[in-house]
Amino acid sequence: MAEITLTSDIFYAEVLDSSVPVLVDFWASWCGPCKMLAPIIEEIAKEYDGKIKVGKVNVDDEQKLAMDYGIASIPTVILFKDGEIKETLIGYRGKEEFETAINAVL
Repeated sequence: MAEITLTSDIFYAEVLDSSVPVLVDFWASWCGPCKMLAPIIEEIAKEYDGKIKVGKVNVDDEQKLAMDYGIASIPTVILFKDGEIKETLIGYRGKEEFETAINAVL
């Protein structure tokens, strides 16, 4: 499954009410580390298709969502399961760290 562009309008249905874990990448187009992380997030979306959802929140477009989740620096990736935050990873991270977090909730 491709990454889902998350907005305030669909965040509840796609993330908080999801029957599978959801990895949410809070990013911005001007953020260098976000651009470096993008291919890793895309790989995860493909490799874990059917097991998790992967969503992206552009913090410039969705400032209220960013504020609601206390996003102070980007990239910030939050892993949700059953509507609850299970893991928060701030800054650029290697793929292995995301896989460890995902496998812990599967």
